[in-house]
Amino acid sequence: MNTIVVENYEEMSRRAAEILEQQVSENPHSVLGLATGSTPLGLYARMIEGHQQRGISYEHVQTFNLDEYRGLNKNHPNSYRIFMIENLFKQIDISMSHTYIPNGQAHSVEEECLRYEALIDRIGPIDLQILGMGTNGHIGFNEPGTAEESLTHIIELDDSTRQNNARFFESLDEVPTHAITMGIASILKSRKILLLASGEQKAEAVKTLLEKNISEDFPASFLWKHADVTLIADREAYRLVEAEGL
Repeated sequence: MNTIVVENYEEMSRRAAEILEQQVSENPHSVLGLATGSTPLGLYARMIEGHQQRGISYEHVQTFNLDEYRGLNKNHPNSYRIFMIENLFKQIDISMSHTYIPNGQAHSVEEECLRYEALIDRIGPIDLQILGMGTNGHIGFNEPGTAEESLTHIIELDDSTRQNNARFFESLDEVPTHAITMGIASILKSRKILLLASGEQKAEAVKTLLEKNISEDFPASFLWKHADVTLIADREAYRLVEAEGL
């Protein structure tokens, strides 16, 4: 795992954008894996800037999102489909038919998981997967206890995950209890993985990750089994590693 330590969130986002834009410039038909939440917002803002000011094109790019809440209509303001449209897709030249997100309202969740995994296998592999990391080590919505061999699946969200995401909803009661997520094995199929971590609230998770104890109890630890992972962490997220000299 290659680790890049930067000063702040803005520099983390800029370095991530440089890596992603290099991928797209070298291969205009790249398949990108995308994440939601607050961590990648700075990256997406710089992707938009790169498209509008430097002519970076996403015309031939295809994207797969990690996850979607179960039960939310794709047009719900807190769906990840709307999140991606508002924060990225509508401001770059990507074709919406080239953007893939699980259907949270699928009649059969089991069939939807199989369909999504098959789609990844048919169009992919994902060339560059963007990841954030939860305070409990989740990647995607793969909560502690998720098996290494897991493919796209339905999962019950951990209480800490729902509490962390409640800021996007009117109340905790409105946060869905389940989600469809790419599994650990799905993520590890990617050719390259870029893991982003920012803020003191992620410091304990970054320290745990870099202790390199691979376990279902900390899903991000499975990234040590991948050959090409880059962690970009800002100083606040990295502070416990520096303090303990890991």
